[in-house]
Amino acid sequence: MVRFYELMEGRVTECTDERGRIQVYINPGEDEKKILIEEYKIDEHTLASSLDPDELSRMEFEPEHVAVIFKKPKNYSAVDQFLFRVSSIGLFLFKDRLVILIPEEMPLFEGKSFNRIHSLTRLFLTILYRTIFHFIEHLKIINMISDSLERKINAAMENKYLINLFILEKSLVYYLNAINSNGMVIEKIKNTAAKFGFDSECQEFLDDIIIENNQCYKQAEIYSNILTGLMDARGTIVGNNLNVLMKTLNIITIAIMMPTFVVSVFSMNIRFPLNLAKHPQAFWIIMVLSLISVFTFLFIWKRRKWYKD
Repeated sequence: MVRFYELMEGRVTECTDERGRIQVYINPGEDEKKILIEEYKIDEHTLASSLDPDELSRMEFEPEHVAVIFKKPKNYSAVDQFLFRVSSIGLFLFKDRLVILIPEEMPLFEGKSFNRIHSLTRLFLTILYRTIFHFIEHLKIINMISDSLERKINAAMENKYLINLFILEKSLVYYLNAINSNGMVIEKIKNTAAKFGFDSECQEFLDDIIIENNQCYKQAEIYSNILTGLMDARGTIVGNNLNVLMKTLNIITIAIMMPTFVVSVFSMNIRFPLNLAKHPQAFWIIMVLSLISVFTFLFIWKRRKWYKD
């Protein structure tokens, strides 16, 4: 599927004219790929790389355009089970048009950053900036999920939340790799800014993009280091919670066994002077002895302070 856009009064506006200078191909079919390869002279390998989520970011100069493959966060849903993935986006900047390839439907021109666009080069840089901002938004979500899982782990005795935390840590590794790969491409764009024909405003904007990407990488690195450093401690917490539960269950079991033992002794069918079958208060005598055994155990338990161990 392809959509056409045009710059009107500083904004990106969708249009029905196929001559629109901004063309967005969403998971293009074979016919659309053929047009991109034959009419726009886009390399077939680069075209395939733009839709490959495992492809690294890179930039190539072609005779008629500049091809940039950039990494961006994939839209997250509950089906992903705490796994945040990355996808690729292809940007092909011509003198008179900008061709964008994306693997799935996603918002491209949302946000205040797209309200003051007067050139294709500015739009090209704004898309890169928005992608970095998208990473930052996902990092905030990952941090919130991590805090929530930490609170649940402190009271949990199973590995479910610990596994979820491990998946988050895996997501951060993917994000670090993608952000670092994007940073190399941005540096290359800065070093070849003359070939893009950037004006002074675009040059300053590119410097801001580099700063934002570096801060994004540092933030992801901090979150990753925190999760990595505390995984062992949280595993120990789960094990300790299980030990506390087992201790509590053992105490309850012993407390129940004490009166059971007393009742069992008096119910033995043996010749021994403990036979109270003919005593009128036999039942209450056994019950009192059972309660005494329970209170004796509780007294010893409290005196020895086993509840503090």
